[in-house]
Amino acid sequence: MATTSDIKNGLCIVHNNDLYMVIDFQHVKPGKGPAFVRTKLKNIKTGKVVDNTFSAGHKIETARVEKRTHQFLYKDDFGFHFMNADTYEQVMIEKTMIESPDLIKDGQEVDILYHAEKEIALTCELPAYVELEITYTEPGLKGDTATNATKPATLETGAEIQVPLFINQGDKIKVDTRARAYGERVK
Repeated sequence: MATTSDIKNGLCIVHNNDLYMVIDFQHVKPGKGPAFVRTKLKNIKTGKVVDNTFSAGHKIETARVEKRTHQFLYKDDFGFHFMNADTYEQVMIEKTMIESPDLIKDGQEVDILYHAEKEIALTCELPAYVELEITYTEPGLKGDTATNATKPATLETGAEIQVPLFINQGDKIKVDTRARAYGERVK
């Protein structure tokens, strides 16, 4: 058992019989009244973010989780299949457990979060940036780069994002997986 003084970003706790990850926290000691901890908790199963306030010294139950590196193999009707890089063990993850499943390409490495005691896969986290090739986009007009105008582009995985006008078909770009946005062009 831990207390509210042990709360930090990334900590997994059991709250209301569900697993939550602490996204943000703030210790507050008002001038009048007892201290408390204001938190933002993300439900690991559903992805829903809730605000919760704990009184100072409140006992919380922590959950032990581990990140393991896996390589994406293929996708079928049952879900996404990954292989553990160390043990060569294969794992199937449902589409709902992945933040941006349409940004994963064959052979890409991802981190899968496991509940250590139960050996259950909880979520699949993509790297912050992935390099993908543009398979289709409308050609940009020469000299039309003064504004921050964007156009739709289809990536090699089938995902569609907005890119600047100077990006052409066949270019490789870095895509921010958290914001699903254009990062930069790769040479």
